[in-house]
Order: sequence, then structure tokens, then C-alpha cells
Amino acid sequence: MTQTAPRPTITTAGVADRLAEAVRPFIGGDLPVRLEAWDGSVAGPVDAPLVVLRSPDALRRLLWHPGELGAAQAYVTGELDVPAQDGWDLESTLTHAFAVGAERGLSGVRLSPRAMVDAIRTAADLGALGRPPAAPSSQARIKGRLHSLARDRSSISHHYDLSNEFYSLILEPQMAYSCGYHATPDTPLEEAQRAKLDLVCTKLGLTEGVPGSLDGDVQRGASGGRRLRMLDVGCGWGSLSLHAAQYFGAQVTGVTIAAEQKKFIDARIAERGLQDRVEIRLQDYREVPERDHYDAVGSLEMGEHVGATNYPTYVEVLRRAVRPGGRVLVQQMSRQGTGGGKHPGGGPFIESFIAPDMTMRPVGETVGLIEAGGLEVRDVHGMREHYVLTVAGWIDRFEANLPRLRELVGEEVVRVWRLYLVGGALAFRDGRMGVDQILAVRPGAPHTLPAVRSW
Repeated sequence: MTQTAPRPTITTAGVADRLAEAVRPFIGGDLPVRLEAWDGSVAGPVDAPLVVLRSPDALRRLLWHPGELGAAQAYVTGELDVPAQDGWDLESTLTHAFAVGAERGLSGVRLSPRAMVDAIRTAADLGALGRPPAAPSSQARIKGRLHSLARDRSSISHHYDLSNEFYSLILEPQMAYSCGYHATPDTPLEEAQRAKLDLVCTKLGLTEGVPGSLDGDVQRGASGGRRLRMLDVGCGWGSLSLHAAQYFGAQVTGVTIAAEQKKFIDARIAERGLQDRVEIRLQDYREVPERDHYDAVGSLEMGEHVGATNYPTYVEVLRRAVRPGGRVLVQQMSRQGTGGGKHPGGGPFIESFIAPDMTMRPVGETVGLIEAGGLEVRDVHGMREHYVLTVAGWIDRFEANLPRLRELVGEEVVRVWRLYLVGGALAFRDGRMGVDQILAVRPGAPHTLPAVRSW
């Protein structure tokens, strides 16, 4: 067996060198990155990605919150940075870090008391001990009983009420904030989102009542039949509600608990002259009163926000709202491990900064809950690879609009969102998260699903 020569390293006496030695037991060996400390000292391989510690507060955060949360807090505040250089950027640096962690088996590392004492002594010498730094202002501060109406409104507001303009600079013009449907890797984001909306409406059978029309001027069908009624649970900025009404002739009711979203959709309804076809309610899904009323119910990436305990209630609302024989489509993210594993919300960063109280689980568990709630599951359509492409489109728009985004929300929130988008793309790419469209029907009357699917 031939031996490979060790990679050349840069070591300058100072903070970086001391940290490189102190963290060896924690990371299972030499630094996998080039580390630059606040005193200007550098340690680590010259060809590795650069990680910059700008303040002892970065270490203090990691001491109080070891792992992902402490690192994320330090990154969003700028105390820790991953500058793009020498072909490395945040995405490739995180990919490198995950690969090193897997190769070294870091999830199973057990530290000796001596290593802990040495690490604490080094931190003290570097001025990194003391009270924990204040949490970043962008970190969620959610109070109240888990998944109470008030707490859910607060959680949704934290994520969705940054401003409609902020999201318009990241999403495409339809403002679809869910996984698109990409015919090829080169499919433009707007086209992929339109294809997703067409796919959802087709699966829900909206073409059966009133023929669709790409000119946006859908009238009653030739047979004089009524418009099909659709409920959009967690309607976001109205991409599905507006699309179903304008291009598939549906009579749509959408519900959201985000006030900024309702204002946005109401303005678009007026712009498009859809007042007689679309009604948007500022209403929690648990407050939807209709029973046996809708021909179809859609819910795109909202089920993750209802929580594990409330998921049966969510399914019951979908079931009772649709008529017997009607269709229900849930598009929902998934996460491996029973019950979503240790972090069903997606990990400490997402749970603390992006979507508090979110719950994901393996798709099979979700299918089981939907069936236990009285719906018959007919199709499960895995779309994980599509989300990698969708997020890539969001990242392109995010980076292209950085100056205005900074004006709107400031540098800290911009850093939160860069970490969120890049990390999310990697989670879908590597299979740590997935997304699926689950199509079901309500028993009790004949359904109209075709025996042979065309999707």
C-alpha cells in the first residue's frame, strides 16, 4: 500500500494554532479547514476551505451550544465566516465538513475528561469563557403552549411576515414557496412552479368540472356544470389558489394565518378580476367549518407546521372538508428516522431561526396517519431531487438581489437565509430530507381517479 504525503499546512503561532491543537479530540484529528483567528494567525491545510473566527464570542457560543446551533449563531452574527475564495464557498465548505464528519465517524466520538479539561483551559486562556452571548436578534422567540392557536400564529409570523417584497426577491413571480416540478435540470424556476401547479390541479381532478384555459379566461363548461370547489389549506401567497381559479376554473377558498400573505393575495385577486372565484380567509386550519363541501382539497407544505400531536386533527379537517369521493393532495417534506429522528424540525438551526415547532417524519409514517384519519391513499410521488433544483433557483435570485435584501432586513437576516437555503439544498441532495405529493380520496362515494395515471 502506498502512503500519501500529508497535505501542506500553514501554521502561525497564535490563537489558530492553539485552537487546532485543542479541537483535535473533538474532530478526530487534524483541522479539515484552514482556520484564521481574530489575531490574524492561521492554521490548517492550504488547499482546504477557509473558516474565519472574528471574535472570541464565536468560541463562547460553541461552548454554550456545541454543534450546529452554536456554529449557526456565530455565523449569522458574523463572528464566524466562510468567505468564498480559492474555489470554495459555503455550499462546498459544508459538503466538505459533512464528508469529513462521516469519514471520521464524529457522531460517535467520546471525549476523555482530560480532553475536556484541556479544551476549557484553552478557552479560558483565549478569553472565551464567561456568560453566554445574547442570542442573535434573528433567532425566534416563541412562547406559549406548543401548537396553541396563538403560538402557531407567532411561529408563522416569524417566518412569513418578513415582508412580501422580501419573498418576491427570492421566489418567482407566482410566489410559490414549495417544491417545483422540473422537467429537466435546466427548466427555469417559474416554468417548474407552473408545472407543479398544473400537476396538483390535474391530480385533484379540477379539469373534470370546467375545462382549463391557458388564456386565463375560464368560463363555465360547455355542459353548463358548476365550478368545482377547492379548499387550499395553508395557501401561502396564493399560487395554487389563483392558478386553480384562473387556469382550471375552480371556485377556491384559501386559508392562511399570515396577515401579510392575505393582503398580498387579495391584491392579486383584484388585479386579475378573480373576486367571484377566490376567497382568502385569515383562518387557522382548525377553524375551517365546512363539512362534505369541497370537491378537492390541496395543502402544499403546510402539514409540517401542525406538529406531531395535531397531525390527526389536520387530517380530520381535510377529510371532513371534502365530499365523499373527493380528492385530497398533501405535498409535504419528510425526514428520516422514527418520528423524524432527534430533530424532526430539521435540526437546531432551522428549528431556532426559520420554522419553530415544525415536525417532519418519514413519508411512510405520514401515509399511515393519513390512512388512519379515514382517507384512502392512492398515489405517493417522491420529488426530492426536484427540491434541489428549486432551491438552486431561489439561491440564484437571492444572490442577484442581495443589495435590496440587505436594505429590507439587514445583514444578519441575509446570513440566516443564505445558511438556510444552502443547507436546505444539501439536505435534499443528500437524502436527509425529502418531499412527496400524497394523493388520497375520501371513501363513501365513487371516485373519478383514472385507472391509468398520466402523471
